[in-house]
Amino acid sequence: MSSDSSELRPLPHRAARHASAVTPGWATGRARPWTGPHRDLRLLRRACRWQRRIAALTALGYFAVFLTLTVQTPSLMARPAPGGLPLGLFLALAQLPVTWLAVILYELTAHRLVDPLARRVRRQTRDAQARP
Repeated sequence: MSSDSSELRPLPHRAARHASAVTPGWATGRARPWTGPHRDLRLLRRACRWQRRIAALTALGYFAVFLTLTVQTPSLMARPAPGGLPLGLFLALAQLPVTWLAVILYELTAHRLVDPLARRVRRQTRDAQARP
């Protein structure tokens, strides 16, 4: 038998602190508006998330493949590669260009996908502040 007496006297129920006074759209049957500044912010967050994931997976994925090859097939990594270097050293040195590629992809996708969304959100915010 435990010495914890909380099982004998349950705590009184309190309303959740995070409860909102606003009823969500799905509970009232109203459709959620998919236009407006909130939509643009959601799109901007999603674009930034995908951009980070792709860049990180490019660099970390190559590193993980390199480590796996090093551990699983040391004889393969000891074979000579182009230039007379062992294949393991060649792949280790290739990590720098792969990281540069990840950074370049990050910049290109930011310029093409994220920056226009950020400009649109900034413009809408500026216009909304100028209206009152």
